[in-house]
Amino acid sequence: MADRQNLRGVYQFAITTSCCAVLLLMAGALVTSNNAADSVPDWPLAYGRIIPPLVGGVRFEYAHRVLAGVVSVLTLILAIWVTRVDRRPLARRLGWTALALVIAQAVLGGIRVLVGHPALSATGHATLAQIYFLTMVGLSLYLSPWWQGDHPPLEDASSPSARSLALWTTLAILVQLVLGAAFRHGAFGIQPHMMGAGILIVLVILTGRTVKKRFKQVRELRRGVVFLHAFFGTQLLLGGAAYWAVMQAGDNFQPSPTYVLLTVAHVLGGALTLAASANLTLKCFRLIRKDSFVADSTPDSSGAHLSGRTTAG
Repeated sequence: MADRQNLRGVYQFAITTSCCAVLLLMAGALVTSNNAADSVPDWPLAYGRIIPPLVGGVRFEYAHRVLAGVVSVLTLILAIWVTRVDRRPLARRLGWTALALVIAQAVLGGIRVLVGHPALSATGHATLAQIYFLTMVGLSLYLSPWWQGDHPPLEDASSPSARSLALWTTLAILVQLVLGAAFRHGAFGIQPHMMGAGILIVLVILTGRTVKKRFKQVRELRRGVVFLHAFFGTQLLLGGAAYWAVMQAGDNFQPSPTYVLLTVAHVLGGALTLAASANLTLKCFRLIRKDSFVADSTPDSSGAHLSGRTTAG
């Protein structure tokens, strides 16, 4: 009973840490959208102090650093807790991987402040943030009571498999977020990001239709598709609105509230779309058998159909 309570407790703590990671992503987006990335010239202190004067862009940069510290501490507690209560090696590896990622992200943020080169360091910082969040989503689902329950394996003999389509969609969304971060930090123009959006439209629709057609009776997979389509559709609308806001802002150094709201919402929408796709992908891997057998059309001597052909899932 105590073990079961500990496992549920660490799962709930992982969910809490993931929600704090979303707040951290939003705080980072607020720094960029408010042109506040260079408002504090030193790191890890701020103007040589633990708490600097909270004026102008310093407010956004300092709030981002405080949230980063909180998320780092929560991730450390989670890694230790998972190691103590969960015997599965993968759960422990994911916990310590998340901690390593959040530390690396903090160090890269410091490099951005001390060394500069925002097009490279800031893009890398944003990319690590998304990979950390992706790791937390995976760890939270892996710790969930649902994942540890008994589920009959599903067959998927068609090609391409639902598992592979969902995986490629998640990876494509991650690449799209990297392209978006590179655009926001001035690494290159918006064209690669817009091309990525077009590719994603095809992938998301294809993945959703495939999963719903083959596994319409599986509630968890149907819900996963609904969340993916809902977040992705919202993200497309936010992307158009954010692009309009960027065009309206022009070279204005002082961003408007509309610009800040739409660009931060677009960053948040990207993270939630990534989480929804990762959730669907992991559930496909949990429920669908890797190697599916389909009935052969040739009956055996007794008249029964043989399951002799194997298709990789």
